[in-house]
Amino acid sequence: MTQDSKTIVQNAWKAFATHDFDQISAFFTEDAEWLAPPQNATAVFMKGPSHIIGRDAIADFLAYGFSKMFAKDVVLTFHGFYAEGDRVIVEETMSATLANGNAYENDYCFIFELHEGRIHRVREYMDTARANTMVFG
Repeated sequence: MTQDSKTIVQNAWKAFATHDFDQISAFFTEDAEWLAPPQNATAVFMKGPSHIIGRDAIADFLAYGFSKMFAKDVVLTFHGFYAEGDRVIVEETMSATLANGNAYENDYCFIFELHEGRIHRVREYMDTARANTMVFG
């Protein structure tokens, strides 16, 4: 029995929390994309792109890069997982202590697009002005 789209995305979030490259990369297609708003605080802080292309690049960020900014006390509060076919929408609030010691809390909406049981595209939305204030003061 194959997993439904919602279950796949829920399991992907569990893998993201492990920061294990291999577990994370297994959820993505080779040509996967992760799109966040241009010049978002994470991309600026990390001096990286807001549009990450490729399974390995995405897994590398989630396994190794994420904790360089979100240093400790990361808590995800999920408000909903909504699925229609190969698309899953996730609403969540993330809080953490940043590498600079600032407190961080922001609401997110993610749209996951799956292809043949793997994540092919993620579109990430958040309050970019709020994030910039928390990260850069």
